[in-house]
Amino acid sequence: MDNPTREQIKTILDEAKTIAVIGLSPNPNRTSYMVSEAMQKAGYRIIPVNPMADEVLGETSYASLTDIPEPVDIVNVFRRSEFLPEIAEEFKKINAPVFWTQLNVVDENVFTELTEAGYTVIMDRCIKVEHAILK
Repeated sequence: MDNPTREQIKTILDEAKTIAVIGLSPNPNRTSYMVSEAMQKAGYRIIPVNPMADEVLGETSYASLTDIPEPVDIVNVFRRSEFLPEIAEEFKKINAPVFWTQLNVVDENVFTELTEAGYTVIMDRCIKVEHAILK
């Protein structure tokens, strides 16, 4: 499992405008909230995907990726690794170009499947840390 190079990740972050965040909590003390808030402050549109929330960070929250009514550049996953196969199936239905999982969220089969299908996959990396390093 080889993530894209830092140079490739920089290009992804430079070109992306919209990030759907699966598992974005409305609780400001949760990592998903803090990371997404930082990315929002950096200029990205954040779209929460959390069936238990109506709104997070001032944005409408959707129950699933397929409910989002607009294109997404990056899907950032804040769910445990065991949920990745199911999330990857839904991800393929919206045809976003980048599937990104946070620290310690890894599934090598999902990585291989999505990469072979032509998607860019980044696993076990914090998008906020990568953004801070590369900007």
